[in-house]
Amino acid sequence: MLKPCGERGINLTQEINKGNSIYVQLLRLLIVSAVISALLFRALDLAGMYFLDKSLYNVEYQEKKDRHYIEELQNYIDREDLSTDDTSVISEWVREQKILSIDIYKDGILIFNSDYPDQEVWEEEIALSDYEVSYEVEFADGMTQVIILGAYGYQFYNYVFIANLFVSFAVFLCLVLLGIRKKMHYISRLSEDIEILEGGSLDYAVTVKGRDELAVLAAGIDSMRRSFLEMREKEARMVRENQRIVTEMSHDLRTPVTSIMLYAEILKKETDEERQKKYIEIIEKKAYRMKQLTDNLFEYSLVTGEDEIELGQPESFETLFYDLFSETCSYLEKKGFQVDCQMEWPDKRIQSSENYMMRIMDNITSNLIKYADPAFPLKIYNAEKELCTVKKENVIGFTVENRIRCGADKTESTGIGIQNIKNMMAKMGGKCTAETAGGIFRLTLLFPVV
Repeated sequence: MLKPCGERGINLTQEINKGNSIYVQLLRLLIVSAVISALLFRALDLAGMYFLDKSLYNVEYQEKKDRHYIEELQNYIDREDLSTDDTSVISEWVREQKILSIDIYKDGILIFNSDYPDQEVWEEEIALSDYEVSYEVEFADGMTQVIILGAYGYQFYNYVFIANLFVSFAVFLCLVLLGIRKKMHYISRLSEDIEILEGGSLDYAVTVKGRDELAVLAAGIDSMRRSFLEMREKEARMVRENQRIVTEMSHDLRTPVTSIMLYAEILKKETDEERQKKYIEIIEKKAYRMKQLTDNLFEYSLVTGEDEIELGQPESFETLFYDLFSETCSYLEKKGFQVDCQMEWPDKRIQSSENYMMRIMDNITSNLIKYADPAFPLKIYNAEKELCTVKKENVIGFTVENRIRCGADKTESTGIGIQNIKNMMAKMGGKCTAETAGGIFRLTLLFPVV
């Protein structure tokens, strides 16, 4: 069907590319969130390491922790009454501390190394270095010097690592949820829009945001809304048009009926044969007028009541209209009209209904005989391209032009004939326009080219 000029639907499906897809957006969100979280983890790790290094690795803290564990070792030795030969017991205590390593010297010679507790004392004597800090510890068999090495900040580094990992993961999760929340908010908005539409508010426009699959869904729903709204408005227009036609036809039928009744009463009382004949001719004319009106009304109800019609096979423009124009021109010339047919026959094909085209041409011929002025030629020519209301749509058609006869009884015209033509053209996917200017009437029929 022909559409108004400039009306352009946006096909979002064609505009979606890989970069706009929801899957790619989600992947991009995950990658960006992961990169931000990794950078945050690295920054927190460096800051934590710097703080721990500054706080834990200083002389005072090391000496404090060394003395604490030396006291613990001395208490353990005193409680268990250990000698320097009880290396297995000493090794067990060191393992329980988990973060210690000790060397025991007696008389300046190494007698125990916790890193190699099961190794026999070396034949080569290892003397205590003057550069190492040692603490005196008394065993049951004498005084010794103990060098203690402790990884006192080890557990704190683990705590900081776990905390940094937790914070980074929490940030990653929050970023992902915030990104998804935007889509979920849009989905909730679409749900609200659909509820509004379900309530019957078809004038409410569905929100279309972005160019992803959700936007395509929203655009489809909004397009369906517009279709329903257009259908409802079309039905309302049809109801109003039917009411108008029925009202006008009722009025137009009342006039000849009243005249027939009046002349019938006069005819009963009239004795003059000449006058009787005249009144009978008037009654006959009014009856013929009533028949035309009822025929038009029947045709109108028939066209408006029909569903979609089945069009014939595509045929060339010349094949469809050459014979119709020839017959119409011949008939009009017999009725005393001059016909100036200026048609050109482009090599284009259209689809139409043969039944409808015959009825359309009958309506056109009937209107020309009733209202056209025989003193001026009737013109039939190709429709001007400017009349096409869709600039980019390929259409073809013709125009019938005539001068309106002076004194033509306009009160007899209900416009139902033109309306029938418009309805039939719409059923065939075409368009009919009628205009009057300066006493000239033009009727244009346009068909979409196959």
